[in-house]
Amino acid sequence: MRGLRCGTLASPTLRKLWKISRSVGGRCLSASGEKREEEKRQGLKRSSLKYTMANRHLARSIVLQSLFEWDFTQKSDGEAVQILERNLVEFAPGMGKHSFADSLFSNVVKRREDLDAIISKAAPDWPLEKISCVDRNVLRIGLYELLFAERAEVPAKVAINEAIELAKTYGGENSGRFVNGVMGSVYKELGEPGKEETSIKKRTDPTKFPVERLGGALVFSRHNGEIYIALVHDIFGHWTLSKGHLTENEDEERGTERAVAEEIGLKLKAKDCLGRNEYIASHPEKGKIRKQVIYYLAEAKFNDLKLAKTGGLDDARWFRLRDIIDLNFYNDILPIVTKGVNLLLGNK
Repeated sequence: MRGLRCGTLASPTLRKLWKISRSVGGRCLSASGEKREEEKRQGLKRSSLKYTMANRHLARSIVLQSLFEWDFTQKSDGEAVQILERNLVEFAPGMGKHSFADSLFSNVVKRREDLDAIISKAAPDWPLEKISCVDRNVLRIGLYELLFAERAEVPAKVAINEAIELAKTYGGENSGRFVNGVMGSVYKELGEPGKEETSIKKRTDPTKFPVERLGGALVFSRHNGEIYIALVHDIFGHWTLSKGHLTENEDEERGTERAVAEEIGLKLKAKDCLGRNEYIASHPEKGKIRKQVIYYLAEAKFNDLKLAKTGGLDDARWFRLRDIIDLNFYNDILPIVTKGVNLLLGNK
């Protein structure tokens, strides 16, 4: 595997990154006192941004170096911090505050089990221990930044692109594609971490984005005098409605019945339309897309749920209607669920 040496990553690359960040930073400092001309002020802003970006890219590389060494040598969590401190001294002397690297490293280590569970769900055909040590730790970094970092600090697209670049630089021939696939699977399935942040920029016409049609259902069943609701659980801790892609020109009701049946293993009958959702999501390969979802109230027999293997879901379960009030739903799903519950209870 490219860039590996006795439990460490390629040192020359890290040193090169540090030289770049030093040179950019030097230009920032030299220009800081010359604010008389607008052109120089703008140049300072650009240089400052480049300096921050170079430093953060270097920091991510050092964090990857340290995670790799910690993982490869099976060191304890307590020894992990010492590895990072040593690598920061060696590869980033004089970089100044290491708060970004410290925070990223400590949070990845702290959330390792959660991140590994997400990787396992997003790449079901690749057992965690079979994923290369480099790719595994690149995914830990990328998924942490995608899911848990402050959006203002690390936009979703930055998290995905940085992970892909780390994989291409330090991984094997197919590492970039593999990391892109896993990150894209999580991002697309939950879209959803990106829903709130995928705001449409000025002068962007969303009607020009490609459209993906989906059908979803609030599935219910009557059993032993109780009403039960079938819900699916995603790897971000939300209970939500089962849904799936509709094929081109497919009837919405029939297509929803098919798609939901494929996901949770139930034969169902669509009844009332509960509404539609549309949102903009970013796909790592397709770019921005419009996801249009139609939801139905649908009835099924009270049979065992059989969740299909998908990247973003980890559970499917029946709930008594009275118990769903305490569940964690997405905000845009709540009105759909509320309307369905009111119909089931005979409320208008």
